Amino acid sequence: MRSSRLPADLAPNRLTDAVARRRAGGSGLIDLTESNPTRAGLAYPSDLLAPLADAAGLAYAPQPFGLESARAAVVADYARRDIATRLDRVCLAASTSEAYAWLFKLLCDPGDRVLVPRPSYPLFEHLTALECVEASPYELDLHGHWRIDVDALARQVDERTKAVLVVSPNNPTGSVIDRAELDALADVCAAHDLVLIGDEVFADYRLDGKAPAPSVIQQEHAVAVSLGGLSKSVGLPQVKVAWMAVGGPAEAAARVMAGLEIIADTFLSVSTPAQVALPELLIRGGVVRDEIRARTARNLAALIAAVAAAPAVTLLPPAGGWCAVLQVPSIRHEEALVLTLVEEDGVLVHPGYFFDFPREAFVVVSLIVAPDDFDIGLARVLARVTEAA
Repeated sequence: MRSSRLPADLAPNRLTDAVARRRAGGSGLIDLTESNPTRAGLAYPSDLLAPLADAAGLAYAPQPFGLESARAAVVADYARRDIATRLDRVCLAASTSEAYAWLFKLLCDPGDRVLVPRPSYPLFEHLTALECVEASPYELDLHGHWRIDVDALARQVDERTKAVLVVSPNNPTGSVIDRAELDALADVCAAHDLVLIGDEVFADYRLDGKAPAPSVIQQEHAVAVSLGGLSKSVGLPQVKVAWMAVGGPAEAAARVMAGLEIIADTFLSVSTPAQVALPELLIRGGVVRDEIRARTARNLAALIAAVAAAPAVTLLPPAGGWCAVLQVPSIRHEEALVLTLVEEDGVLVHPGYFFDFPREAFVVVSLIVAPDDFDIGLARVLARVTEAA
């Protein structure tokens, strides 16, 4: 009674069971994987969501791409980051996951492929499977910093390939694409009639002090779609508004928008109150963005200092986002390590295999965790991984 699009095995894994037992037993657990900003002890203005009560939200006049006022606010938000886009090239969705689903419906027939980065957050496998599309990974190589081997990626393209996905900043590696990589990817996509999809939800969170990473719509060779949303940009995942901005050659971009119009008009999933509130939320939410930036900077500094005193551990410096990767001694399997951390130390981290790291041993921590928890949990992790190093 279940579609083959769903995983065959829905049973919880050993780590999930261990966490559930720990919590059910009343023992404390420091969650260094917490990525929900609303649970990270950030200072949200108490009236931040007041714009959702605007009386204009009582009128329902659906538009496939979203209300013009909301899309204009998205155009202005891109301009805040010195990225030019147009009102008629913006489409709203309820989430970036929904945006991906719409793009796969638009671009792919069942059995087609999209190229996705590895390591990366394990979302694409589920989203593509639900659309009967294959996620084919291309590797992020670590040579002092993470980079895309564009030539190797190009060799993976075949007649079933329809799109290339880039996540910049990447979750969890923290890597960002530079302009040379963007132009090379765009050339590959243009040569093979592929769409370049850029997941840019963490674009506001550069960690290395450099200029923001380029957006995929800041090139003109290939059709490109930039994805963003309130979830990360102003720390409001519960409001459920995301967006796509389409760029590239004018005629091809117009065809993408024409297809998206049909799909968006079919679902009309973004609530009117959220659309009415969006212009003010994007402006007022800047204070939350600043809170997140301060938190990630503080925790990253603490992490760098702590790792400096633990020579057996290497921090893979993140350029952006709000995660950090630690390479730890591979004296035990990652699963055994994270289970021990939960069961004996009361700390939860992500193992590298969760993100398809090519080898062991890595653990991933969130940089938005409340500072006291971050410091205590990190100390326990470092003590555990260095005890037998």
